[in-house]
Amino acid sequence: MDYKNRPLQLGMHSYTLHFFGLGESWGFGKDFFFEQTMDIFELMENAEKWELDGLQVTKVDLASTEPQHLAAVKKAAEKHGLFLEFNASFDAGSDSRVNCTIPEALQIGKDIGADLVKFSLDIKRPRKLYGSSMDPAIMVQLAEKYELFVQAIPMIEELDLDISIENHTDTFADEILWIVDKLNHSRIGVCVDTANPLQVMENPSYAMEKMLPRANCIHFSDDTIVVDPLGVHNIGSAHGRGSYDCAKMVREIREKSSLKRIILENEIAFKSLDEPIEEAREREMAACLESIRYLRNELKLGLRNR
Repeated sequence: MDYKNRPLQLGMHSYTLHFFGLGESWGFGKDFFFEQTMDIFELMENAEKWELDGLQVTKVDLASTEPQHLAAVKKAAEKHGLFLEFNASFDAGSDSRVNCTIPEALQIGKDIGADLVKFSLDIKRPRKLYGSSMDPAIMVQLAEKYELFVQAIPMIEELDLDISIENHTDTFADEILWIVDKLNHSRIGVCVDTANPLQVMENPSYAMEKMLPRANCIHFSDDTIVVDPLGVHNIGSAHGRGSYDCAKMVREIREKSSLKRIILENEIAFKSLDEPIEEAREREMAACLESIRYLRNELKLGLRNR
């Protein structure tokens, strides 16, 4: 088989349905929770129906970390033929429910049968983003996180898990590569988020090029750049409907990484702060289904029912 045309699994980050109370709440700058109208078991039923190969989930989706409940989640994933990944934060700005210590996240991941645990570092950046990559104040924080991961390496090896560190909305590609290079462990790689570079004034294409060779996870989003009287915005779109060249990005993923799967993520926003949540959910679900259709049918991602 031509490596550059190899099949790729298609998974989904549960944040894609955050208006349904899944994934995590984001963007409010304080704890703000949407009512959960779909639980983890219904999400897995839908994932199978939508012909996804797997899911990346958070503590919010799990609702409970009691061992018996996590065992039930693992059993359900096996029943539906889904891989699971676990997504954890250290200090999320809008949803403290997703926060975990590294040992806690590793144990949850193992208990639900996940093969990968992804971490956001939750770095506190200066207000002035321009030219702030590798700033000394940032490097101090990265060094602190480095020590935590070093301490966790024996547990990572014992539980046989892969670890992925994301260029979240608070980190540049070079910063993530610095900590992964310093950790220098075969089970620790980077999670490339295709939309997050915009939030630290970084070129998404540069971030992809730098990070893909070390990637063991990807959050694959499509955003639309909008200029209007309220300013310039990057607004989440269904894949194939935004400003990104998704087909070109998939080619780059195949050519420049050893990734075996793509995790789709939609970042659908409110049309306005007074939009009824029911209407937001309807738009979010439509975007989710359109993304899956486009990625499976037009970009030929996913292995289920091929």
